[in-house]
Amino acid sequence: MQLGKLKEIDIRKVWQHEQYDFSKWLSSENNIKELGDVLNLSLTDVETEKFVGNYRCDILCKDEITGKIVLIENQLEPSNHDHLGKIITYASGLDAAVVVWIVQNAREEHASAIEWLNKHTDKEVSFFLIEIHAYTIGNSEPAPLFKIIEQPNDFNKNIKTLSQKGEMNESQSRRLEFWTQFNEILEERGKPFNKRKATTDHWYSVALGSSECHLTIDLVNREHKIRIGLWIDDNKDLYDSLEEKKDEIEAKTNIKFEWDRLDEKKASVICKYIDGLDFDNQSNYKELMNKVIDEIVILKNVFSKYI
Repeated sequence: MQLGKLKEIDIRKVWQHEQYDFSKWLSSENNIKELGDVLNLSLTDVETEKFVGNYRCDILCKDEITGKIVLIENQLEPSNHDHLGKIITYASGLDAAVVVWIVQNAREEHASAIEWLNKHTDKEVSFFLIEIHAYTIGNSEPAPLFKIIEQPNDFNKNIKTLSQKGEMNESQSRRLEFWTQFNEILEERGKPFNKRKATTDHWYSVALGSSECHLTIDLVNREHKIRIGLWIDDNKDLYDSLEEKKDEIEAKTNIKFEWDRLDEKKASVICKYIDGLDFDNQSNYKELMNKVIDEIVILKNVFSKYI
C-alpha cells in the first residue's frame, strides 16, 4: 500500500485575510460546528464583527444547551499581549462565559496566562487557546486542524468550587463521578455526540440543533434508573406535532416511549427508562453507559428529522 505524506502549509496561503477570509470561513455553519465539536459545545446564533465600545470582536455566538455566550477572537499570527488584552476586554464587555482565542502559534507565556485564568476563575467562565493549522496530502485540498493548547479542567474546577462552598454531598460526588466516567467512554467512542462537562447535576443534555428542545439523560438513583428522552422547553405545538407521528417515531427508534404533554407546565417530555443504575454498585457502569450512548444516538438521528 502506498501512503501519502502529511505536509503542513502556511495558513496565510489558505486564508490571506483574518477578517474577510478566516472569520468568514469559520462563521459558516459546517465550520463553526467543527469548532464546536472540538470545544464540546453546540454553537448557534453566530454573529461576526460584534462591537464592544469602540472595538469589535471577530465572532460571537451561543452554546445551544446552556445559553452561554461564546466569544471567539481570531489571530492568524503568533499570540501576542495585545490580543490577550482584547479577549479579556471583549469578554467583559459582552459578558461572555466561554472565551476562545484562535492563533497561528501559541507562545509559551500566553499559554501560561490562559492556564492561570482557568485556574483562578470559577466554573462559570472558561478560556480556550487553540492553534489553527492546515495540511495537505500530495495534491489534496488543504485540510484545517484545530489544536487545543489550553482548556479548562472542568472536573478539577467543579471540585474546587464545590469544596470552597462546602456544598458537595455524597449524591453530588457520585453524580460527578458518573458523568466523568460517561465522558471518558464518550471520548473512547469518538464522541458520537458532543460531550458536556461533568457536573454534580442529575441531568446531562445533548443538542439537537434547535433552541426549542434537546435530548436529556437523567440519573434517577432512588429508582435505580436512567431516564433518556426529548425535552421540549416551551412549545406545546411541537409536542403535539410529534405525538401525531407517535407510531412512526416509535417504529423508527424501536422504542416504546412515555409521552407526557405536562399540561400544567411549560415543558413537555417524550422519554423511556433504562434500569440498572446504582451508585453503590458500579460494576455495570461501562455496559450501562454504552447502552445509554447507543440509544441517545438513535434518538438524535430520528428526532432531528422531525424538529
